[in-house]
Amino acid sequence: MIFFCVLIFLVFAAQIAEFFIPPLDWMSNAHVYITPVLVFYGAMALPLPLMLVLVFWAGFLLDALTAQVIGGRVEISFGSSIVLYAVLAGIMHGLRPLFARGRWEVHCIMSGVCTSALLLGQYLMLSFRRGSIFFSREVWWQIGGPGLLAMIMAPLVFWALHWLARATAYPYLPRRGLI
Repeated sequence: MIFFCVLIFLVFAAQIAEFFIPPLDWMSNAHVYITPVLVFYGAMALPLPLMLVLVFWAGFLLDALTAQVIGGRVEISFGSSIVLYAVLAGIMHGLRPLFARGRWEVHCIMSGVCTSALLLGQYLMLSFRRGSIFFSREVWWQIGGPGLLAMIMAPLVFWALHWLARATAYPYLPRRGLI
């Protein structure tokens, strides 16, 4: 339970920290997203009920910090990020047997893919609300760039969280010696 509380705090801190991390100029101003990587680690390390609480928390924070009303219209409906996180974290949770065997490679790649899918889902919701879908090279970098960065960050973040889980004696970690 200590590890779950630490993950809840880390998601909150990461969500706030993302506002202070400047976009990367060399990647067409792509943003760095840490929160999805933390949530997707939680999806593979936590049991389903705790994963759903973590997903709700992360989606709620994202909606609370990015929801806006423009001209009397809601741009992104409150709760839509929760649904997107739930679907993507559910996919990651389905790959949990690989994590139990100590295989992180697929999860590192999937963290990047799911981060991009999360951003694509948000972009499509905004586009449908506004009535036009426009994909340019800049838009693809805004969607794919953070996914690529998440894929690069994932091994280090997963290793740090795995170490933290062992330090808090988290019982749901994979057993040593499994192949």
